Formats: sequence, C-alpha cells, structure tokens
Amino acid sequence: MFTVSTIYANYSTIECHYVDSGDTIYFFISKKIMKLTSKIYLGVIFAILYIPLIYLAYYSFNSGKTMIDFEGFSWKHYVDLFKNTRMMVIVINTVVVALLCGLFSAIFGTLGALGIYSLKSNKQKNSFLVGNNILIVSPDVIIGCSFLLMFTFISKYTGLDTIQGFWSVLLSHIAFSIPIVVLMVLPKLYEMPRSMVDAAIDLGASYPQVLSKIVIPYITPGIWAGFFMGLTYSLDDFAVTFFVTGNGFQTLSVEIYSMARQGINLQINALSTVLTIFVVVAVLIYYVINTSKLKREVR
Repeated sequence: MFTVSTIYANYSTIECHYVDSGDTIYFFISKKIMKLTSKIYLGVIFAILYIPLIYLAYYSFNSGKTMIDFEGFSWKHYVDLFKNTRMMVIVINTVVVALLCGLFSAIFGTLGALGIYSLKSNKQKNSFLVGNNILIVSPDVIIGCSFLLMFTFISKYTGLDTIQGFWSVLLSHIAFSIPIVVLMVLPKLYEMPRSMVDAAIDLGASYPQVLSKIVIPYITPGIWAGFFMGLTYSLDDFAVTFFVTGNGFQTLSVEIYSMARQGINLQINALSTVLTIFVVVAVLIYYVINTSKLKREVR
C-alpha cells in the first residue's frame, strides 16, 4: 500500500543516489583533469630543462663552427677536445675531486646524521637541523667568500701556500655537501624500526655490532643517495669553486665559463655533453643499486 510518506521516502532515496552519483562523476572528472594538468606541467618542465641540453649535444656534432646552421655530422670537436692535454687534466681534476667529495661527504654526513639521531633532546635535534639547513640554503657566493677568507688566512699564517688549489676545492666541496648527505640519511634512520635495535641489544649484540649489522645496512640507500648528491653537486658547482681555485688548478665548471666568455666554441658543447653523460651514468648506477636493493627486500 502506497502512502504519501512511502512516496516521499522513495523520492528521498532516489535523490540521495542521484546526488551521490553526481559527486562521484564530479570527483572522477576532477581526478582526470588533475592527472592531465600534472602531465602537462611535468612535460613543460622537462622540456624547459632538457631542450637546451639536447640543443647543446646536437650542435656538438656539427662540422661547422656555429650553432646557427648544422653543416654536417662530425666528431671533430670531440677529437679536438680529447687531443687538448690541458683540458684532459682539467677533466681528471674535476672527476677526482667529485669522487673524493662524494666519498668523504657520505662518510662525515652519515656520522653527522647518526649523531643527530642519537640525541635525546628534541630541542638539540632541532637546533642541529636548523644549523644544517642554514648551510644548504645559504647563497653560494657567501659560502665561496667565507672559504676564500678562511684559506687565505690559513695560507698567510701557516705558510701553506699549496692549500689553495686542489685541497681548497676538495675541502670546500666536502663542506657544502655534508649537510645534503645528512638530509639524505636522517629520514632512513627515522624509518628504521626501533624494535630491531632493541631486539639485537636484548640478544647480547654490542653497539658496534648493531651499527654494522643492522643500522648501516638499513640506511645504505640513504648513504648511496648522499654519495651521488655530493658527486653531482661537486661536478656542477661554479660559485664556490670560482672563489677557492688557486693558480694552476681548474675544474670544468670554471673552465667552461672562461671558454664561454671568449666566444662561441663548439668544444664547449662537446665538453658539456661529456659532463652530462657522466652525470646520467652516475644517476643510472644509483638507480640500479637502489632498485636491486628494493627487490631483495621484497623477496
């Protein structure tokens, strides 16, 4: 038997379903629009970042001398680059500094992250993190000037004139890479289940054993990330290196700047392409290491 109340109840139910369906359709459309917008945004960003690199690499194979007309494919600029003994010395200097910077910044940055993690007071932890972050966001020019003054003072009052060159560049790169490594390693430490450490200690493991058998293996991806961040930051740094390089020592970033000021030279394109390939290979190595570790953890 149908009554007014029954009809009203059925109408209300239909209306609710209609509203729910409308909300679902609206949510579905909004989600599609957001995905499309995100893809367009990422596409534009990647285009802005990668088109100049592709343009440089493309004209590095130009048989001509300008980046206006592509006259024909040639390895000429790469041959000239690798025949240039001075340039090869600069490439070796840059790679050696970058590798040592990545290694030592990973070691000291990991020790710093462990030190911050082991602090009991949250106020002390936050104080150290604020100090660490200030070093990251400080302008490179300020950091370069401060290192220049420091190394000038050391060489003046100790007589160590040789410190301005290889050692000043290496120490500066390590110094500004350590805070980055701390930020790479610290999240992995906080992700680590505390119960694992407590269980190992309860079973009689010493603190060195806990560190070597549990903590270090767990935070290894963060250490690798810090190593490659230090490596790439060292490779592409210009401002700090420009201030602290001494006579007779040069890195690629400063050399490319000096060459660019003298005019268009397609050896710059070849050199930039080689440097980009080196960075891409380093990133791929890190990706392979990280992916293989994740697969082992899943198994």
